[in-house]
Amino acid sequence: MGGRRVSPPQGRTRPDGRSITTTTTSSRGQTDMGQLDGALAVVTGGSQGIGRAIAARFVAEGADVVLTGRRKDVLDEAVAELGPRVTGVPGDASSLEDLDALMDAVRATGRPVDVLVANAGGGSEAPLAEMTPDLFDGVTDLNIRGTFFTVQKALPLLADGARVVLVSSISGSNGDRNHATYNASKAAVRSFARTMTNDLRERSIRVNALSPGPTMSVGFSDFVGGEESIRRIAEAVPVGRIGRPEEVAAAALFLASQESSFVAGAELVVDGGMSQV
Repeated sequence: MGGRRVSPPQGRTRPDGRSITTTTTSSRGQTDMGQLDGALAVVTGGSQGIGRAIAARFVAEGADVVLTGRRKDVLDEAVAELGPRVTGVPGDASSLEDLDALMDAVRATGRPVDVLVANAGGGSEAPLAEMTPDLFDGVTDLNIRGTFFTVQKALPLLADGARVVLVSSISGSNGDRNHATYNASKAAVRSFARTMTNDLRERSIRVNALSPGPTMSVGFSDFVGGEESIRRIAEAVPVGRIGRPEEVAAAALFLASQESSFVAGAELVVDGGMSQV
């Protein structure tokens, strides 16, 4: 007879609708664990959208997760939903003081970090002629400065052989109008994955970039300009629709697990083929 299936957290399913199975017990009493069983993961910007989906998938695969978010109420809601293996630390990734507080909380666990996902990003945009220094700094401080110093400050806590996932975007390799600063900032994030992998080679720490395309996460409609824009974007995607956060989380799991053991300094694009064909 087959093994006994242990259900994942309630409501968690794969993008294809199948249940996520994290633990099975064979008829001989042997247990097959999830891909991140026993790992400690840190996910910035993890209170909603893609970050929350990544945290949920990591928990389903056996990890303990420390996640951050700027809004404490939203962060508390995410922690309550994701369960007891998740710890929330309020903070803004563009603030060095908040990053220090995050690392203090991680250090207090007494465990090395096996997986770091620098997901926090975003920022307000404006057309080239209307961009102000304050708007420019807001985007670059979060996406470039925040990502860089998230990794730098985590270095003493990362296990040798840890996996670092930097969430970039296909915007980093295109020229969408009125998003010059955002596009350039995401190109910088992708570049970090190359250089950081080389910088950390003696510790066998792999750094990769994850570049989502259009994904129906919180704020996506406002970012692209409303429902009509969403319809046009969906028509431009070869698979014919906007992506789901859970699909990006599945790709993040690949980069965070040993399944990607020979992948380093690379960019994994998750965009339904939009930027590839």
